[in-house]
Order: sequence, then structure tokens, then C-alpha cells
Amino acid sequence: MQLGFLVDLHLCMGCKGCEIACKVENEVPLSTWRLRVKYVDVGTFPETKRTFTPLRCNHCENAPCERICPVSALHYLENGIVNIDKERCIGCAGCVMACPYGAIYIDPQTQTADKCTYCAHRIASSMMPACVVACPVQANIFGDLDDPTSNISKYIQTHQGDVQVRKPEKGTNPHHYYTGGGNVTLNPLASRREEGHNLFNDITKLPLGGHH
Repeated sequence: MQLGFLVDLHLCMGCKGCEIACKVENEVPLSTWRLRVKYVDVGTFPETKRTFTPLRCNHCENAPCERICPVSALHYLENGIVNIDKERCIGCAGCVMACPYGAIYIDPQTQTADKCTYCAHRIASSMMPACVVACPVQANIFGDLDDPTSNISKYIQTHQGDVQVRKPEKGTNPHHYYTGGGNVTLNPLASRREEGHNLFNDITKLPLGGHH
């Protein structure tokens, strides 16, 4: 068994329901996230559009975080999930720096590393991850990649040529896939702000020397 995720970006509407469900289910502290939905605006007015990309741990086959952890707090489960043992974690943050996807954070309350675990505790009880249940358009597709009859395997089969991963050049072999994504949604360096279209074009400055 190899559990994996696929997000159909054609379906995702940026409602952030998955993000909130994840926060509640896993009691994720403020200022940190296991799952977030990235908004990217494309084009210049009036020809503009907004894209949405849910980002979470990629549960890589060749996970840098698992290799670098000196106490084996990050480890593989039999179902392929890269899990984390908070009791073993010493808070060195090596995994935070090793992850090329920015998916790991240090919990400000426990001072230990944390990340998306594909809701391993729910999987153990034969339930779906919280984000999958919450998605109103079923954009999150989760299942066993080793089972050719699973929904995710069928989805990958029918969308051949459109299935992508983030940062394939890193050689991590993610088990998290996207369909319907373009360069601007999956590559952070692809976005640029057009000249003359700054966030704050005209900022009013107070005159020096106080009021006159």
C-alpha cells in the first residue's frame, strides 16, 4: 500500500474549507499551518484571473526530512505516510530546513516539529483525511496508489500527460500530485509583478515638519 494525494486544480475554487478543517482536526496553532491554499493572481487588469493551489506535505518516497532527522522522529508508516513522533522530536528544526516544500513547522507551544500526516490517526480508523471530507467540489482525491482500482489511480490513468508534482528536480518523488496546474500555480518563481502594477502605486506622504 502506498497512500497518495491528488488535487484537481480545475475543480478547486479557493474556498479554504480544507485549510480550516485541517486546523480544527489537528488543533494547529495560530500562525502555523499543515495545509494552506495559495492564491496567485495572473495577468494585468482587466484581463486577470486568480488561481488556487492547496499545499501540504508531499509524503515523498525519498523524503529529505526523514533522512536528516537525527532521532528518527520522522519515519515511514507501512502505508507510505511520512509520520512524525512528537515524543521523539528534539526540536532541532533540521527537517524544517531540509524540506524543499516548506511543509514543516515548529509548533510554538510544544517546540517540536509538525506537518501534514495525511491525518494518519483518521486513516488508522478507516476514515478519510479531514480536508478530503470538507472539500465541497471533491477536488482532493486520496487513496492507494498501488491499487489500480482506487479513485486516485483511475484519476491518474485518465489524466495522463496532465499529472504534475511540485519541484520534480529535487528528486524527492512526491506522492502528492496535481492536475490542471500550470507553471504559475506550481512554480513559486514563475510569478512576477508587472511593471507599473505595484501593490502600493500611490502612497501619500505626510509633509515633514508637522502640520502647517
